[in-house]
Amino acid sequence: MKQMLGSLWLMAAVLPLTAAETARITTPLDNDWRFTTAPVTAAEQSQFDDTTWRQVTVPHDWSIEGPFSPTNPTGCAGAYLPAGIGWYRKHFTLPEGTAERHVFVEFDGVMANSDVWINGFHLGHRPTGYVGFEYELTGHLNLTGDNVLAVEADNSVEPASRFYAGAGIYRHVRLISTAAVHLAENGVFVSTPELTEDQAKVHVETAVTNASDGPAEITVRTTLLDPDGGSVASLETTGVITNGTEAVWPQDIVVPHPQRWDLDSPKLYHAVTEVRRDGQTADDQTTAFGIREAKFAPDTGFWLNGKNFKIKGVCVHQDGGAFGVAVPMAVWEQRLTALKALGVNAIRTAHNPPAPEFLDLCDRLGFLVMDEMFDCWTVGKNSLDGEKLHDYHLYFNDWSQIDERDTVRRDRNHPSIILYSAGNEIHDTPFPARAKKILTGLVAVFHANDPSRPVTQAIFRPNVTGDYTNGFADLLDVVGQNYRENEILAAHRQLPSRKIIGTENRHDRPTWLALRDHAEYAGQFLWTGVDYLGETTEWPDIGHGSGLLDRTGAARPVAGQRQSWWSDQPMVCMARRVAPDDRMPTDPGYGGAERHTQVVFSDWSPARTNAEAQTVEVYSNCKDVELFLNGQSLGAQRLPEDASPRLWKVPFAPGALKAVGKNDGVVAATQELKTAGAPAKIALSCDRQTLAPGWDNVAIVRATVVDDQGTPVPWAKDLISFQTTGPGAIAAVDNGDNKSHEPFQASQRHAYGGRCTAFVRATDAGQITLTATAGGLQSDPLTLQAQP
Repeated sequence: MKQMLGSLWLMAAVLPLTAAETARITTPLDNDWRFTTAPVTAAEQSQFDDTTWRQVTVPHDWSIEGPFSPTNPTGCAGAYLPAGIGWYRKHFTLPEGTAERHVFVEFDGVMANSDVWINGFHLGHRPTGYVGFEYELTGHLNLTGDNVLAVEADNSVEPASRFYAGAGIYRHVRLISTAAVHLAENGVFVSTPELTEDQAKVHVETAVTNASDGPAEITVRTTLLDPDGGSVASLETTGVITNGTEAVWPQDIVVPHPQRWDLDSPKLYHAVTEVRRDGQTADDQTTAFGIREAKFAPDTGFWLNGKNFKIKGVCVHQDGGAFGVAVPMAVWEQRLTALKALGVNAIRTAHNPPAPEFLDLCDRLGFLVMDEMFDCWTVGKNSLDGEKLHDYHLYFNDWSQIDERDTVRRDRNHPSIILYSAGNEIHDTPFPARAKKILTGLVAVFHANDPSRPVTQAIFRPNVTGDYTNGFADLLDVVGQNYRENEILAAHRQLPSRKIIGTENRHDRPTWLALRDHAEYAGQFLWTGVDYLGETTEWPDIGHGSGLLDRTGAARPVAGQRQSWWSDQPMVCMARRVAPDDRMPTDPGYGGAERHTQVVFSDWSPARTNAEAQTVEVYSNCKDVELFLNGQSLGAQRLPEDASPRLWKVPFAPGALKAVGKNDGVVAATQELKTAGAPAKIALSCDRQTLAPGWDNVAIVRATVVDDQGTPVPWAKDLISFQTTGPGAIAAVDNGDNKSHEPFQASQRHAYGGRCTAFVRATDAGQITLTATAGGLQSDPLTLQAQP
C-alpha cells in the first residue's frame, strides 16, 4: 500500500450521521458482447466490423460448450474440451454524467493471457485468468459517441492447467466513473483489532488517489451501519493530498455491543466511505465486513469468537459442472447449502482465488475460507499425456507478487476468510534456498496488505524435501500439509509451538480420527467437496469423482458417513457396499477415496435379485440404530467409539429396508429404502418456487425416474427431454456422469442412476411451467413464479 508522497495533515471528529450523495457511478457491462473464435486480424480496432459475430452475455465460458473430443489439446487435464483464442468486443456510450470524469473498466477474471484495448489503444496484458484487474480508460474515450472495448483471451497453448480452467470473460465486468480525487482500487480496508463483549474497535484504512492538477483538501467520512442497516457512528478525517499521489487515511471507530459474525449467525456490518471535496462527495463506496475474532493456537487449534472447534473443510475447484467456470451464484448457493447440511463449515479455494461474489456468499452463509493463490511457483507440475504444461510457472517471477497483492486487497474485508494460502504442493521445495526466498517474499506481501490474517501453504511431502528441518515450514504462520496426517502431527511434537492444519485430506476414517483425537490439529479440508471437471486419467473420463456432492450438487451416498462424523443434527443414512464386479453397466459408482475398490449405493434395488446377502452399512450419529427389513427387526447396534459404520449382512428380499436412529430410547432420525419396480413416470422437484430474472439466478430442477409407487428406479437411463412454457429457458442440463460426453447446453439428458438435472433461468416476470418426457414416461408439470 502506497503512502502519500506530498504533505498531509489530519483532523478527526465524531459527527452525527448524514446521507451520502452518490458520487461513484458503476455501470454493469455484462450484456451485448460480440464474440468469435474464428481467426481474425485487427479486431482490436474500433472500426472493425463485428456484426457477424455471435452475441453473448458475460460471464461466458466458451470452452464448456464443447464438443468433448480425445483430440482436443486440453487433454485429460482440461476435460477434453476445446481451447484456442476467443475475441470479445463491447460497444458502449458513456453513461450520462461521466464526461470529464475518470473512467475505469474492471474485470473480475478473464481466462487467460488476456489483452484489452479501448478504441484501439492497448490497455494491458494479464497472464493469469484467476485475478481481477482494472484499467483506466480516461483520455482514450469518445465522450459522446461509440466506444469499443476489445478483449483477446488466448488459451491456444495447452495443456495449461492440471484441471479444467475454462476460456473467455468468465466473470463479471463493470464500468466505474469517479472524480479526479477518488478512492484507490480496493482502497478501503476494515479490520477489528480489538473486540470484547462490550465493544469493538473498528479500524478503517482508506486509500485515496489525487489525479487532479493540484493539491486537494479532502475529508474522508466513514459511516458504520449495523446488520439491520441502523446507524452506529460516523467519523470524519480532513487533510491535504498532493496531486499525483496516493495517501492512506487511518480511522478508529468504537462499536458498542457488537453483533459478531459467526458460523450460525453471520452478521454483516457495512462501512460507507465518502471522499468529500469542496463540500461535495467526490467518491463513495460501501464495504461489507464482519466483527469477529479468529485465531489459531498451537495446543488447541482454531478459535472463533472464544469458541474452540474443528475446521471441517472441503476443497473446491471453481467450475460449476454444466456451466464450466462461468457459474451462476445460485449453483454455488445450492452446493454450499448442501455441504453445510453435511456438517461442512469451511472451504478451501483450490487452487486459485475465487470470484468475489463467491466470497460474498460464504460471508452470508457462514463459512470459513482458506483463500489460495497458486498451484505452482517457478517449477511446473508433472506433464500430462506426455506434454509439458504451459502453466503459471512461466509468469511467476514477473507476476506473482502483483497478482497476490491485487487479490489480497480485493478479498481482505471478507470475514469468512481466516487463512491465505501461498500455494499448493509446490515443486520448488526440493530447492530450499530458492523456495525459502520465494515464500519469504510472498508472506511479506500477504502481511503488508492484510496484517490481520495468518498465511499457510499446502506443503507437499515435507519429509522428502526437509521442510520441517530446513526452516521452510516455519516461515508460515500456520503450517499446512496435504495428506500424511501422522507426519504433520509428528512435526508438531517436534516443535510444539507450531500451529498446524490439514490442507488436503482423504475421506476415510483414519483421516477423521487423526483430527478428532488431536486437539492441536486445527482442521482438515477433504479432497473434494464437489466433483469437478478435468484432472482425469484417460478418455472417456471427463471429470474427477472425489466429491461429497456430484457435479449437480446432489449428495453421494457415502457423504452420509462424513455427515455422521461432522453434523450435530441427528441423522441416519443407509448404503449398500458392493465390489465393482457386482455392478451393472448402468450403475453410478461412488468416485471418492475408495472408488477403485468398492462402490456404495443408497437404494434397496440391487442388480442381483437372488438371496445373496447384501452388506448394508448405516452412517449415523445416533446412539443406537435398529435395522428393519419389511417390518422385521434385524437387530440394533450402539454407536462405535472408533467412528466406524454399523454393518449388517442382509439376505436380499424385495420390500422396504428401514433404519431407525434413537437417542436415549427416543427416535431421532429414520430412513427407508424401497425396492423399485418398472419405470412409470418422471418426478420433478425443485430447490425453489420463485425465480428472479438475472444471470446469477437459476432454478435447479431434478428429474427422477420412479415406479408407480414413487420409488426411484436406480438403473433407469432414459433420455429425458425438458420443455418450458412462459418466461423461462433451459440454461443447461447435467446428470453427474463423469463418462458422459453429452453437451451441457441442451434441453435433454440421459438419466444416470435414474436421475438428471435441468437448470432453468427466467427471462421475464410471469409463470414458468416445466415438463419432462422420456419415451413413454411423462412428468406432472412443475411451476415456478418468475418475479422481479
